Amino acid sequence: MRTDKVSLRGRLMRDMMKNMMDSAMGHRIQTGELRKNPVEPAWICPAGYDYEIIEQENFSMEYLRPAQVNTGRVILQLHGGGYIGPIKNIYRDFSIYYSKRSMGGDVLSIDYRVAPEYPYPAALKDALEAYRWLLEEKQYAPDKIVVAGDSAGGGLALALVMYLRDHRMAMPAGMILMSPWTDLTCSGESHETNFHKDPQFGGTTDNLLHNSVYIGEADPRDPYLSPVFGSFVKMPPILMQVGSEEVLLSDTLTVADKIRAARGKLRVSVYDGMFHEFQMALRLIPESREAWEEVETFLQIIYKIRRKPEGKVVKRVKSGRRQKRSDED
Repeated sequence: MRTDKVSLRGRLMRDMMKNMMDSAMGHRIQTGELRKNPVEPAWICPAGYDYEIIEQENFSMEYLRPAQVNTGRVILQLHGGGYIGPIKNIYRDFSIYYSKRSMGGDVLSIDYRVAPEYPYPAALKDALEAYRWLLEEKQYAPDKIVVAGDSAGGGLALALVMYLRDHRMAMPAGMILMSPWTDLTCSGESHETNFHKDPQFGGTTDNLLHNSVYIGEADPRDPYLSPVFGSFVKMPPILMQVGSEEVLLSDTLTVADKIRAARGKLRVSVYDGMFHEFQMALRLIPESREAWEEVETFLQIIYKIRRKPEGKVVKRVKSGRRQKRSDED
């Protein structure tokens, strides 16, 4: 797997993250301490969108819709953060990106309950309630729902859809998983091969991955907790993205192998030299821009969006920075 194709900006951001982890702040980031009570300015919703906070009995949801637009499409976003921190402004920015990339779709982001106060299965129960709210309260058709998540949210998204399948509930049209944390036993080989490469979680096991308080008293091999140990038959089409230098690389590649074995529809992209959740760079680095363009293409396929000839959708690899392993039907 080559890493010499990393863009200059991508390399600089990766090095900046490594330097941050080597600072006094690094340990607080790795353990998730800074995630627990983030101090952020109030998020300002951009013009042209309606934004509503919806209180449920145990958690809150943030509902974003383009003003005066009704496509019938919606993305259920499950945020990352190791199951220990609340939703942050970057995910509100993600919701704008998801809406634009789905050509005016709605986005429901949930601020699910987190550990240690609420260990497994609290987050899964909240995700299930939010999904039912979309189906029953808002009457979205299942084939217009896409479930998206990053890191812990990616694992939670897989767990949710596995639960839906196992309980014969309506399945979503597709899934988007960015650097998903699918194995809470941290047993994948990349925890060794990328131990000294990962700028965020490498070099130590004193971090939120190896000391997860979300597990509680549960078996960490429970598929609804660690989906990598579950069955992947009859899953909807899935887009997976991951950086080649992540300790969580195996969390993606092992799941991808199991999806292929189950003859599922999959697109998995490994971005050379990239770090955990590099998509958070949004437009700052070429790799992140390319990843979001891939998200857009995936959503257009899932939602069967047809553009006018001058805006024709094409599949392309522009820069060669991405090493793709994909199976598509």
